[in-house]
Amino acid sequence: MKIWVDADACPVVIKEIIFRAARRTATETTLVANQPIRVPASPFITAIQVASGFDVADNEIVRRSSVGDLVITADIPLAAEIIEKGAHALNPRGELYTTENIKARLNMRDFMDTLRGSGIQTGGPKEFNHSDRQAFANALDRMLAKANM
Repeated sequence: MKIWVDADACPVVIKEIIFRAARRTATETTLVANQPIRVPASPFITAIQVASGFDVADNEIVRRSSVGDLVITADIPLAAEIIEKGAHALNPRGELYTTENIKARLNMRDFMDTLRGSGIQTGGPKEFNHSDRQAFANALDRMLAKANM
């Protein structure tokens, strides 16, 4: 299994958790973004900078990922494509997207987008907190342990 990170919007604290896990488990990890991304010196961690543009980084992740890989993203349409491809998708709050829950997430995302498009204030995601970081770290550890069995 390789880890792919949709790095443009990934919180720094989540990247740090990913870096530690990649080094600890010797898991090849690639961050993909449309801007330069700093990564620690490690034979397991690399970064790819893609051109700016709508979904360019997402498309690169879909193109390069393989069955069984893990993609870290909060982008629900990207997660849906990854799941369809046979890879795994985990969001930075520790929620694993699955074939069972991705359609409902896409429908809710589209509904909220429609509300925002009509001028209704929908707020945004709740503030990222310590329990989110812990949930992500635990979910990532479970995924890596399962892959290394």
